[in-house]
Amino acid sequence: MKGLITAVAFWFLLAYVFAGEHWAFARVTVYWPGEGSGKSAAWNGSRLSDDHCAVNPKNIPYGSRVGFGDGECVAVDTGPDVVKRKAARSLGQTSAERNAIVVDHYFETKEKALGWARAHPEFMIVQVHTPERN
Repeated sequence: MKGLITAVAFWFLLAYVFAGEHWAFARVTVYWPGEGSGKSAAWNGSRLSDDHCAVNPKNIPYGSRVGFGDGECVAVDTGPDVVKRKAARSLGQTSAERNAIVVDHYFETKEKALGWARAHPEFMIVQVHTPERN
């Protein structure tokens, strides 16, 4: 009986994480055309715009909306540094910061990207709205 309860609880936890809405502690970085992704192309080849971001799709599924408090972006891209959480591991000063997920917010110009980065903290709580699954 204990095993059944554990299995059901685990299933509900997975359902909560992969559907609907949840919060995550993230190191938010910025990038722009020519920043390792080519001219306006994502790591996976799709075209990017200011409302897009790169994530680890194992943590945040593609198509999810990631909210920053004053706006949001759509998860459409990834990259090796995002998956490896390089920015969080190298700049984090606490255990929570070093274990944070990484969200890389795309901007169409370097000026927009750096302006946004200056106006926001490096680490923040983000709201993740995952797409509905049929």
